[in-house]
Amino acid sequence: MTERPNLTGHIAYEDLREWLVLAKRMGEVRHVAGASWEEDIGLAAEAILRVENGPCVVFDDVPGCPKGFRLLMNMFAGTRRNMTLGFPDHLSKWELSDSYREAYLKTPRLIAHEIVESGPVLENIVTRGHVDVEKFPAPIWHEKDGGRYIGTGTFSITRDPEEHWLNAGAYRAQIHTHNSVGLVMAAGHHGAIHFEKYKRRGEKMPVAMVLGGDPLSFFYGGIEAPYGTFELDIVGGIRGAPVKMVKGRVTGLPFPANAEIVLEGWVDPNRTHLEGPFGEWSGHYAGGEARWPVLEVEAIYHRNDPILVGVPPMGAGADEMARYRAVMRSATIKENMTRAGVPGIAQVWCHEVGAARTLHGVSITQNYPGHAIQAGTIAAQCGGSAYASKYVVVTDDDVDVTNLEHLLWAMLMRTDPKQSIQFIEGSWDSPADPALSPEKRAAGDMTHSVAIINACKPYHWRDKFPPSNTPSPETLKKAREKFGWLLDGK
Repeated sequence: MTERPNLTGHIAYEDLREWLVLAKRMGEVRHVAGASWEEDIGLAAEAILRVENGPCVVFDDVPGCPKGFRLLMNMFAGTRRNMTLGFPDHLSKWELSDSYREAYLKTPRLIAHEIVESGPVLENIVTRGHVDVEKFPAPIWHEKDGGRYIGTGTFSITRDPEEHWLNAGAYRAQIHTHNSVGLVMAAGHHGAIHFEKYKRRGEKMPVAMVLGGDPLSFFYGGIEAPYGTFELDIVGGIRGAPVKMVKGRVTGLPFPANAEIVLEGWVDPNRTHLEGPFGEWSGHYAGGEARWPVLEVEAIYHRNDPILVGVPPMGAGADEMARYRAVMRSATIKENMTRAGVPGIAQVWCHEVGAARTLHGVSITQNYPGHAIQAGTIAAQCGGSAYASKYVVVTDDDVDVTNLEHLLWAMLMRTDPKQSIQFIEGSWDSPADPALSPEKRAAGDMTHSVAIINACKPYHWRDKFPPSNTPSPETLKKAREKFGWLLDGK
């Protein structure tokens, strides 16, 4: 682990188009013309989204879509990921995560959004009989998907009908008809909590679905925020200025004035539609085809030459979704643990191979008996991790838990399986979990167990534990500087 000076983050873009200009200056944007939504865009996603340094791709001239309508894919990869969060491009992924935590989470602040009269998103307003969501370049992402998914790089804004706070949550959306899309909100998520309240009241839920927001706003739609807190007010605090928003003509809900595309309408609690299957973040079609709520679209707002954002989960390894969530969720969990009073936390990493949800590595400097189990339990159940966590591995601070092989090495070599693993039962699970049994799904029991693996040296005899032959960071740096050229073939 390297020493890193404290850095102040600076977000250098206000919207997706300004971000795209910066990414182009970095030489990390490619343009593809004429790719089909039926197959080509999905194939391109398979080719690039798992690559750590893959380009951002903009698809133009998609057959069957109006000229100028575009789709953008793969924001968070390459060196642009650091720019996206406001930091220099030389930082490693761990340094980026911890810099993000120190700059934005350690002393968080909210800046309330500002309602303005107009903005670029109002350049085109389509209502009533002219609404047609099928004209946007929404692709079939995976070969067994049940249809076109317009909402993958999306967040939907809802309002609590009783407490009146706003939420922005990332809930996927499949196209059903020209004026209706699905809205998949897993139980326990804030949008689902809002929906249940409307349902009990016998009222339709107003929704503003943002399909082309700036990267930071989209990321916060998919990252855990405290109950009652509007994610875009967090974004305002990060930027140091309020997010400018306009009110929808139909529901009155606010949405970003510089968004690319927004669908506005109502979700009737008495109406559902078969949705899916969809290739989930778990790498399976775990949810299958099921009935979910429907957003009946009454208005579409979009900029001239609008850009639809696509962030499809690819599963079976790291992808863009796992990359941004790993950086941001790792920081969130470390901050949650620190605020819960766990001392000596060196690193936290939510591993990309587990979609940055199911496998968390935590390294600590042990201070007392039981420290490792305390750290592991809180890491498994805090706000940033409770949903869909499965394995938490706690190690000593000589282990780089961002390195999957190093984490597994510690787990394999410093544990006694029977003594080192504890379980939490009845933990919050996701419908995307392929291991959730049909019986539990049918009963609505969306829970599973979580394993806490203590891979620390046993506290009461840690001084007698055999020393490791893993080089110190100083030795490793010296070796690379002196003989790294041997790997270059020079």
